[in-house]
Amino acid sequence: MKTIKTIERPALRDQVYDSLKKAIITLELQPGQRIKDKDLAAEFGVSRTPVREALKRLEDEGLVESLPGSQTRITEIHLEEAKNAFTVVAALQSLAARLAVPIISDEDIQLMEERNTELQKALDKKDVIQAVAADDQFHAVLLKASKNDEIERALDRIISKVRRLEFSKFSSVDAAQSLEEHKAIISACQKKDPTLASSLVEENWLSLGRILVGDTEHKK
Repeated sequence: MKTIKTIERPALRDQVYDSLKKAIITLELQPGQRIKDKDLAAEFGVSRTPVREALKRLEDEGLVESLPGSQTRITEIHLEEAKNAFTVVAALQSLAARLAVPIISDEDIQLMEERNTELQKALDKKDVIQAVAADDQFHAVLLKASKNDEIERALDRIISKVRRLEFSKFSSVDAAQSLEEHKAIISACQKKDPTLASSLVEENWLSLGRILVGDTEHKK
C-alpha cells in the first residue's frame, strides 16, 4: 500500500510530514533516492509549501539532505549513527519503564500482552510493517504510562534511524527472542519491579542493536 497519496484533510504540513516520514522509515523512499518538492506536491495533491516545510523538518531529523542545485535526497543509512541512536533509545525507553511500572495499571499490562500477540501474528505472516508497528505499540504503553511527555518527544526525533535500519535488515532479527524479552518485561511489570523492568527494556533495545549494527559498544 502506497504511503504517498492525495491528502484531503486540513493540517497539510503535518500530514505531509507524517506520510513522508513513514515512507522513509519503511523504505518506500529508498536511501539515496532523489526527490523533488514539485513531484511530491503533485502526488499529495497539495501546494509545494507544506512539502517544503515537511522536508525541512525531516532534514533537521537527518532523514533527508539538501544537495547543491536545490536538490534533495533521502539520506543513506549510516551504521555509526544507528548504533548511537540505539544507545539513546534504549536509555530513554528504560527510563520510561522505570517511571511507569510503579503506577502501571492492569489494563496497561493487558494491552502490552495484546500488542505482543499482534507482534507474534505479524511475524508469523512476515508482515514487516505490522510487526514494527506492534513493537512500537508495545513500548508505547510504557511511554504513556510513564506520564512524561518529554521522553516521547526526545524519542520521536531519533527512533526513526533505528526503525529504518530495522526495516532494511528485518530478516536478520531473531523474532522469538524479541517476543520472549517482551514477556519478561510484562512479568516484571506485573511484579511492580521497576528496576528489573527498566533493565529488561534496555536490554531488549540493545540486543536488537547488537543484531543490526554489531556488538561494538552495545553492552551495558
